[in-house]
Amino acid sequence: MTEETPKKLVELNDLQLYFNKGKANEVRAIDHVSFDIYEGEVFGLVGESGSGKTTIGRTILKLYEPNDGTITFDGEDVTKLKGKQLSNFRKDAQMIFQDPQASLNGRMKVRDIIAEGIDINHLAKSKSERNAKVQDLLDLVGLNKDHATRYPHEFSGGQRQRIGIARALAVDPKFIIADEPISALDVSIQAQVVNLMKELQKRHSLTYLFIAHDLSMVKYISDRIGVMHWGKLLEIGTSDAVYNHPLHPYTKSLLSAIPVPDPEAESLRQHIDYDTTIETDGKERSMIEVNPGHFVLATPEEAELYKQQQK
Repeated sequence: MTEETPKKLVELNDLQLYFNKGKANEVRAIDHVSFDIYEGEVFGLVGESGSGKTTIGRTILKLYEPNDGTITFDGEDVTKLKGKQLSNFRKDAQMIFQDPQASLNGRMKVRDIIAEGIDINHLAKSKSERNAKVQDLLDLVGLNKDHATRYPHEFSGGQRQRIGIARALAVDPKFIIADEPISALDVSIQAQVVNLMKELQKRHSLTYLFIAHDLSMVKYISDRIGVMHWGKLLEIGTSDAVYNHPLHPYTKSLLSAIPVPDPEAESLRQHIDYDTTIETDGKERSMIEVNPGHFVLATPEEAELYKQQQK
């Protein structure tokens, strides 16, 4: 495999998931979404609450069953996996959850929380080997051996998220879905956790799907970014392209809402309002490559207009 042709680890093709399908309160949580995640990259998925980001993450892990479309992981159709094959897949694909307090069992010691995956997958031949693996994982995420015998409530939010990261790494996965892993943390701790994730990604050749609503943080960690709204994927490109040369009006609106640290510049800055009628006008839109590697959901006429606006 050459650098020019990276391997696709995850492929979503025309994925659809509707809640209450066919009823008056139908919700199109995932509406004909397609994208790939390449081995070793960080793919950021952004959008406001309710855009479908988390639903995509959970559907990839087969926690939700899609209505239509396919999810391929390392060449296998995830939607058809059962039994041992499904167990093997869930070893290769792990999740870091948004709320580190709710996602950790408060009645279990940290050692047992981290070792749960090791036990289920029979990755340790003895108790001493199990404990040694847990100790290595604690070291890896910046915690010490004394923490192994404590309970989750004895830790800060940032420390609990480190425990969650150690738990995800315990089974030596290829792919990690990080579902808003820093949104429940203090701002001062967020950068520490993101930097830890970047370091671990390089050290273990991990592939991430990094889900968040903070575009500036996603730009910092991601190689490529996908922008979602109302279940649809509106734009995909490199983090620099999406951040510095946004195409879709919704992406421009998201970026205009990011605070600027200069009070004078912030007072002069204009927020761009997004006109949602573009998504309900009945026009047929598809993902069109406007610039190399930079796609937008648009009609051919809109795509040409977006391209002209960048000149």
